[in-house]
Amino acid sequence: MSLLPESASFEELVQDYFLALRGAGLMLSALDTELLTTWARENVPFEVVARGISRSAEKALWDARPGEPVLRSLRACRRQVESEIKKYRALAAGAGTAEHSDSHSRRKKARTWEETRHARLCAALEDVAGREMALAPRVQRLLETVLVQVPAEPAALDAQEARALLSLLRALPFLERRAVWREALAAGAEQQVMSARARRVSRRFRVLAAARRRLGIKEG
Repeated sequence: MSLLPESASFEELVQDYFLALRGAGLMLSALDTELLTTWARENVPFEVVARGISRSAEKALWDARPGEPVLRSLRACRRQVESEIKKYRALAAGAGTAEHSDSHSRRKKARTWEETRHARLCAALEDVAGREMALAPRVQRLLETVLVQVPAEPAALDAQEARALLSLLRALPFLERRAVWREALAAGAEQQVMSARARRVSRRFRVLAAARRRLGIKEG
């Protein structure tokens, strides 16, 4: 999600991603910085917090007025981010407990965070195929190729999801595909002070959000 160096800190990654999605601003407020520090102490992957931020931004995206930031503050994402952290911890704890249980329980091992997200994505795409027959062949190919394995890392899972959504977007008829792109690029706000990298992150987020909206894919 970020193009910062691999050596960037958790706080730098989150701030970079939030400001790119927000579409304005160069730094966080004191209150937002305090909240970010609290999230850093949770010791969860950056992608978990980024997922909460993107879900918050996606909900606000279509209601934002022209020229208005999608998110006014990092605190606006607090509920969604902390919900994602809670989900991640619950699934991680469940998987850890299963690994130390008896052989019968191991056969029914709880899903990891990655496995749960992957399963939900596959189910969402199968639902799309059931509703839109024209997309069914593309969904089937995605399930047999792109989605055939569960990524072991959150970043790889995000990339897998993006690849699947963009593939379905490309499978739409030209006029419909163009309408989705126009909707995506017209939404939100981009300030001239944003870097080229931040603009790419912002546009990618909006295109994926528009693709989910068009396909009727809701996040679980």
